[in-house]
Amino acid sequence: MANLNIGGQSDDAFYRYKMPKLVSKIEGKGNGIKTVIPNMADIARALSRPTAYPTKYFGCELGAQVKIDEKTDRYIVNGAHDATKLQSLLNGFIQKFVLCPSCGNPETDIIVDKAGLIQMYCNACGRRNKGENIHKLATYIVKNPPVNSAYGKKGKADKADKKSKKNGTATPEEEEEEDRDDDFTKKIKEEAAAIPDADNFKSALGDDWSVDTSAEGAAARMKELEGSVKTQMTLDDDEDDEDGENPYELFGIYLEESPKATDAEIIAKTEELGITGKSRAVTVLIQCIFTDDMSREIKARTSLLRKFVTTEKDQKALLGGMERVLIASKTLMLKAPHVLKAFYDNDIIEEEIILKWGEKPSKKYVSREEAKDVRARVEPFLRWLAEAESDSDEESDEE
Repeated sequence: MANLNIGGQSDDAFYRYKMPKLVSKIEGKGNGIKTVIPNMADIARALSRPTAYPTKYFGCELGAQVKIDEKTDRYIVNGAHDATKLQSLLNGFIQKFVLCPSCGNPETDIIVDKAGLIQMYCNACGRRNKGENIHKLATYIVKNPPVNSAYGKKGKADKADKKSKKNGTATPEEEEEEDRDDDFTKKIKEEAAAIPDADNFKSALGDDWSVDTSAEGAAARMKELEGSVKTQMTLDDDEDDEDGENPYELFGIYLEESPKATDAEIIAKTEELGITGKSRAVTVLIQCIFTDDMSREIKARTSLLRKFVTTEKDQKALLGGMERVLIASKTLMLKAPHVLKAFYDNDIIEEEIILKWGEKPSKKYVSREEAKDVRARVEPFLRWLAEAESDSDEESDEE
């Protein structure tokens, strides 16, 4: 069976990362016609992803139902789809859910963090980046995380960060976050560092945490204490409901599955989930209700947005959601100044909040580099807004 370079890098005959060329087989006819992918298991194995992920991705992109039977090795997409078309879609899946955003290497692990967001840890460069969280497949991945995710294998996300710092590949954001540790956390680290053989533990952070030694136990306790400190500092918005389900995730699923929901129905849903008036609900709303025509759709959604965005904190959450949407869509990124201007023109975000947001990139919603990219893209509007404010101040002084 022919092999292809993962990620479509077909110009390099010696590229080390290979995958089988996708094979499709059309069965049935009429309304019962379907496409079987006989070698989906081999492809998924080459990509180090569960077979359900690329299969479900096909269903999302084609708007077709899929059937996954791992026991019989049968992976089916309803409808007739040739191998060339599916191979092209598979390359899209690889770009979004396999390749490292930093180095482009496919040696990545998907991590679902405690906030229910997908992150990508690269075993090649050691960096940890925000994953694709806008695509419909992201909802399925969050509900069905791989065994190496933060939900599936506890400590994977923490080990990724530690390993990055140990290898000297930590991102500036991570280093900055390290510098901002509070006194209590620093004290914990100092006490842990004083424990005999602590250095040996640090050198083994990339290995399995199941080894039960005194150093391992001390470091694990240190991590738990750090976690408790950070948990106390998080917003109440991040808490799950009594059934252990994340209400914001449920809200996002509702919005995705109900694109024609009225404003009243959406507000009623927030009341049902107990997230009315929560800033994080604003971020979820922005990520789910707009398309690539966002700059025009904002005006039609002004009434709904004003009901959600009532405080300065809500405005900041809206800007964070906007950053995620822009980063996820190349088309929208080109229209970024118009999107931000639409929020301003419809009195949803105040001028002062926008200018303050534009001064300093934050990694709260996207990576620091992505935040810089968004601000660079909207720089013409920010400059215009600052100049308009300056002219207004001068006129006031003259009066």
